[in-house]
Amino acid sequence: MVAAGPEALADSLIAGDRRALARAITLIESTKAEDRARAEALVERLAPRAGSALRIAISGAPGVGKSTFIEAFGLHAVSQGRRVAVLAVDPSSPRSGGALLGDKTRMVELARTEGAFIRPSPSRGTLGGVHRRTRESILACEAAGFDLILVETVGVGQSETEAAGMVDAFLLLLAPGAGDELQGLKRGIVELADVVAVNKDDGELAAAARRMQSEYRAALHLLRPMHAEWQVPVLRCSALERKGIDSVWSATLRHCAAMEASGAFAARRAGQSKDWLWSELREGLVERFLADSRLKSRLARAEAKVAEGAIAPTAAARDLLAGFGKIGRGS
Repeated sequence: MVAAGPEALADSLIAGDRRALARAITLIESTKAEDRARAEALVERLAPRAGSALRIAISGAPGVGKSTFIEAFGLHAVSQGRRVAVLAVDPSSPRSGGALLGDKTRMVELARTEGAFIRPSPSRGTLGGVHRRTRESILACEAAGFDLILVETVGVGQSETEAAGMVDAFLLLLAPGAGDELQGLKRGIVELADVVAVNKDDGELAAAARRMQSEYRAALHLLRPMHAEWQVPVLRCSALERKGIDSVWSATLRHCAAMEASGAFAARRAGQSKDWLWSELREGLVERFLADSRLKSRLARAEAKVAEGAIAPTAAARDLLAGFGKIGRGS
């Protein structure tokens, strides 16, 4: 797959080789068992160089204009002296497993910009709107010298909590006239947002954008703020016309500054590291459980009994876990 060893690959990436960064993310995202140890060694080598970038997740329902917004937002950040890496998580192809949409082809101007890097990745069915290895990819981009990481989520609308749990700011895009005004409050995704922006504030949708902004501002005042030091702003912008992007950028920076001043920024990063640990533990235990040849026959029998209604799923799971525990102790 990747010819260079983890050490050489890390050194090339840190030196600014973009092809090395692309190869590193490919290795990190690999599902092959033989690549996992090399990927872990790579991440361990890169970790001391990471952590200083600003991490922002950008989410919204399909059709809200995320890619157009991210291109405008990224170009504005570059104009402010930032080096921008975009990790665009797309729905997976059911046939190949690859990314269906390929955001690089929808952010042509940003892709050609010297201070930007775009990497589309398939979600591969992972809930939370991100790829399972997005955290490691963020570290790789930071080690490569990018100081702003934009994570574009799948935008499924109901399971973006994983994305919110790995960034410093969660930016929610809304579209006027989509027939879902205030529905975000019911889905709960608005409660995750640090900044809300009504996109497509142009042409015939401009009046609807103003109404939507007013409605969401009123509704958000009824919600208990996630952070006492920050009231979530509801802004309007037009990614197509590059209008209002500077206001969204400024609001995001103000949010991060407020969090840093209160100590919430560092606490959020520390909590995310703990969450990452537990995520790895859960996934690792499931993988070990399913890979244990001594449990395969017992698992098959348990599945058959559960399907027949002969045993409750809870009891079957408890028996299997008890057997796994005995095997782990060498019994």
